[in-house]
Amino acid sequence: MNPERLLAAWRRLGGNPFGRFLFNAAISITVPYSGSVRPKVVELSPGSAHVKLHDRRRVRNHLRSIHAIAMANALELTSGLAMMAALSDDVRGIVTSLEVTYHKKGRGTLDVRSQCTPPSTVTERTAFLAHAEAHDSSGELVSSIAVTWLLGPTTKS
Repeated sequence: MNPERLLAAWRRLGGNPFGRFLFNAAISITVPYSGSVRPKVVELSPGSAHVKLHDRRRVRNHLRSIHAIAMANALELTSGLAMMAALSDDVRGIVTSLEVTYHKKGRGTLDVRSQCTPPSTVTERTAFLAHAEAHDSSGELVSSIAVTWLLGPTTKS
C-alpha cells in the first residue's frame, strides 16, 4: 500500500467505528498474513501507530497465551504502519531483519504501539530501524521488536 493512500484512508475512515472496521478489513486484504491475527488499528498518524491484538483461540499456543509469532506479526505490522504513514509516495520499504524479545506471556488484549521518525527524503536505498512494543491491560511490557526496514525510491515505469 502506498504511504500517502494509507494515511488518507485512515483520515477518511478512522473517525468512526464502521470506518475503522472498513480500514482494518482493507489492511487484512492488503497484507493477508498480518491480517491472519486480526489486528485492529486504533490510531494512525505520521510516525505513530497504535494497534490492538485481541487474545482469542486462533492466536493462542499450547500454554493458553498469545503465540510468539502472532505477537511478532502484530509488532512488525505496527512498526510498518507508523513508518509508512510518515513516508512520501515515492518511497517503499521491505523488512530485512527483525529481533523480537518476549518479556512475559501475552494474555488478554495487547496494546501494540510504535513511534518513529523515518528520513523525510529517500533518494537511495537506506536502512531504517523502527521499534514497537506490546503491553498487556495492566501496562506491563509483554514483547518488543526492532525491525530493520530497507527504504528506497519507487521505480516509475
